Amino acid sequence: MLKYISDKAHYTEVLVCVPKVKRSIWIGTADVKDLYVKVGSEAKPFLAVLAQLIKKGVEFRLIHAKEPGPVFREDFDKYPALFDGLERVLCPRVHFKMMVFDGQLVYIGSANLTGAGIGMKGEDTRNFEAGILTDDPELVEQAMNQFDNVWIGCHCKSCKRRDFCSDPIV
Repeated sequence: MLKYISDKAHYTEVLVCVPKVKRSIWIGTADVKDLYVKVGSEAKPFLAVLAQLIKKGVEFRLIHAKEPGPVFREDFDKYPALFDGLERVLCPRVHFKMMVFDGQLVYIGSANLTGAGIGMKGEDTRNFEAGILTDDPELVEQAMNQFDNVWIGCHCKSCKRRDFCSDPIV
């Protein structure tokens, strides 16, 4: 399967995969902001959905480029499961946007983890985004390798942006 994802479809095609995750979700994004998702007929904070997954034993890794805003941080503090269950790496060079679901399905595209990028913003206020959603094993593996190389700090020792890194991995 290979799907082209544009604008509103980021919400209807990509975020709907999150609650279905059984083992792991890896998210790479430049920007993280407060984000809401539909669960049934209700709008819930994305962090609440992640906290529920973590309680079920799902591994959650997040790589992002900068510290989230105050609303995100306030919401984060409401979900104690995230304190120990969310693995997080901060890398100011990360600009890729990807979500890897259970090591089987990957979204690769332009949408940040924000309401305007991938969330519930209205059609007239959301960003114009593009990406792909695929279960092609080769593409999933390549995305996971790129994510993992940043995750374990493969680029840290030679990084010329180290002065901007608040928490070097290595």
